[in-house]
Amino acid sequence: MKVSRTSRLNGEYQKEISEVIRRLKDKEPELKGLVSVTEADVAPDLKTAIVYVSIYGKGEAETKRSFEILQENAGYIRHELAQVMRMRTVPSITFRMDGSMVYGAKMDELFKKITYSTPDTTEETDADEE
Repeated sequence: MKVSRTSRLNGEYQKEISEVIRRLKDKEPELKGLVSVTEADVAPDLKTAIVYVSIYGKGEAETKRSFEILQENAGYIRHELAQVMRMRTVPSITFRMDGSMVYGAKMDELFKKITYSTPDTTEETDADEE
């Protein structure tokens, strides 16, 4: 299967941005929580990139603040990428929150509630047969 250049770049940017964010935590002590880069979508012309992040903080305020710090440091992250990536242009970065992990966790909790609240049907069928 042939992999396109854009998909290879997306994976490489995702990995490198994740590493830069890890180092950014030392520089920005307010950047707290678990920050995961879930996807990077680089435009075909390599001018822009949308980076989807998932942040698990202690609360909504911490998560929101961490996201704001990422947005404020987008230029720094781009500069650090330029040092690592050997490309003529490094795209400008736009961060977006990825709610799929939070949504998945919420759905898991709902499924657990359904499983625990469903009565055991094997007891009912045994009683009906007698």
